[in-house]
Amino acid sequence: MNYIFAEGLSKMYAEKQLFENIDISINKAQRVALIARNGTGKTTLLRCIAGIDVPDAGRLEIHPHISIGYLEQLTDLPENATVNEAIFQTENPILQLIKQYEECVMLQEVRPSAEHAQKLQDLMQEMEQKGAWDYEVKMKEILSKLKITNMQQTVATLSGGQKKRIALAAILVQQPDLMILDEPTNHLDIEMIEWLEGYLNKSKSAILLVSHDRYFIDAITNEIIEIEKGNSYKYKGNYAYYLEKKAERHQNMRANLENAQRLYKRELDWMRRQPKARTTKAKSRIDSFFDVKKKAHQKVGEESVQLNIKTERIGSKILEFHYVNKSFGDLKIMEDFFYKFRRFERVGIVGENGTGKTTFLKMIMGEEKPTSGKIVIGETVKIGYYRQEDNSLNESKRIIETVRDVAEFIQLEKGQKLTAAALLERFLFPRSRHYDYVSVLSGGEKRRLHLLTILMQNPNFLILDEPTNDLDLMTLNVLEDFLLEFPGCLLIVTHDRYFMDKLVEHLFVFEGQGRVRDFPGNYTQYRLAVAKEKREKAEEKAKKAENTVAEKKEKTWKQPQEKRKLSYKEKREFEGLESEIEQLEIQKAELENKLGGGGETQQIMEWSNELSNVLVELESKTDRWIELSDYA
Repeated sequence: MNYIFAEGLSKMYAEKQLFENIDISINKAQRVALIARNGTGKTTLLRCIAGIDVPDAGRLEIHPHISIGYLEQLTDLPENATVNEAIFQTENPILQLIKQYEECVMLQEVRPSAEHAQKLQDLMQEMEQKGAWDYEVKMKEILSKLKITNMQQTVATLSGGQKKRIALAAILVQQPDLMILDEPTNHLDIEMIEWLEGYLNKSKSAILLVSHDRYFIDAITNEIIEIEKGNSYKYKGNYAYYLEKKAERHQNMRANLENAQRLYKRELDWMRRQPKARTTKAKSRIDSFFDVKKKAHQKVGEESVQLNIKTERIGSKILEFHYVNKSFGDLKIMEDFFYKFRRFERVGIVGENGTGKTTFLKMIMGEEKPTSGKIVIGETVKIGYYRQEDNSLNESKRIIETVRDVAEFIQLEKGQKLTAAALLERFLFPRSRHYDYVSVLSGGEKRRLHLLTILMQNPNFLILDEPTNDLDLMTLNVLEDFLLEFPGCLLIVTHDRYFMDKLVEHLFVFEGQGRVRDFPGNYTQYRLAVAKEKREKAEEKAKKAENTVAEKKEKTWKQPQEKRKLSYKEKREFEGLESEIEQLEIQKAELENKLGGGGETQQIMEWSNELSNVLVELESKTDRWIELSDYA
């Protein structure tokens, strides 16, 4: 079943061609990632497909009987609405039924009456008939995992990240036929992203998404559509397959370009030698010459961002935390934290939202004071701080003015200098755009420009707070290469696991309640270690539970005593538990065999997490069996 069919879509913004002659088709259950450079109209294309914007040309057909959920990059929720109203702004009849039920429950709690009680009873029966209880369980799981708890809070009081999570929750609870997701992982912590991956993989919805998170793209999609220089290219497979096939395509294009350039050189020589009088045959050759010229002057592949900016020398004393404590009332952020940064150290910061990651960075910058303890910064340290949400760019200024406000030129390695205009070109801002206003840039282009102004200051200690948000994958790849060679210290807060795995050597894990764990390794290594710890603890609990079962059986055998009898329902449950426990033991053995045989890192993590869940469930069912066995 075809949900979306788009052919020859084109769109201009002001005088800039965003995209031209784009073909896209989305079928039932299809999972597609859209990849393109910032400023090439990814978000505009999604808006067109969602029916919010209109293409200038082309044909767009949307199946009349499908529902579409669209998550915008910048959310636009009604400011006066409550969280509850924002999530339930849908025509889905089951969601409207659940909304009525929730409101009736609240009314009955606040103002109990026979009328409310009767209405509640009627709604419960209707929910039973329409299978809404399962829907409600899923809805509560979504809200819980995205940490949406205060349903009566108004949208106006929320942060940008909270608004994004509410907009995402609103789409997930609708369960539309097609989800169009623009940067869905922005403002989610890593735990939320991993949950979202699992949830979307179980969903029956078709998905069209734009994301910079390469692990997320690999986990969710089975097809990639790339827009490059106005053309679209399709790849059936994951992100790694896309990179491989794209490289092959560029290699073929280079070979064709070399042939075109040789032919162009030959034809150009012929053109110069021709007399003014032209025959019909010569005119035909002249016409074809201009086609050859166009092909010979094509560029193959993406332009790259070159970041060989010189940094200041860094001394031996860099950044030191001496038994630092930080709390806000009863909320502990950090307790007796001691650490001395070494030269060229690369540290990643992870933890759930609200555990203090941003507060930690603000303490380094002097924007927050420790409750006690001392933070010492070395004299040679020059910090460059790339903030998660930065509004310092003046949108009424031109791009070139923004850069010149920092410096007219910057010092490169080997004594070379680079002007502001030349530097902008290296950051993929062509000279034709230097006098554009900042206000016309896309979100990703603004982030790139902000990053440029930070690097122009020649820092030797870079603090990057969610640097991957809204940056395109091409810019990210080059940024990663630059940071690998960066001759200074790196401190990175990011939910992009690929980015972190590639760059950091160890982690500060903010575990909550003031605990900060120093883990030696990258994020994937940390997740494997945590999964192993959980598995070992669960195994230990399971063994204790097995011993308790044996002791209970022995005690029951030796000391028969008067006891209450099981109800019919409990007998059925008790009988079922034995087979359920047996099945879980089989699953446990199978997963342990898989882990023992090795495999890909992602597979090992999935098996390890699954085993942890099986062990937890095994312990729970064993405890229940013990409880019921007392009365069996």
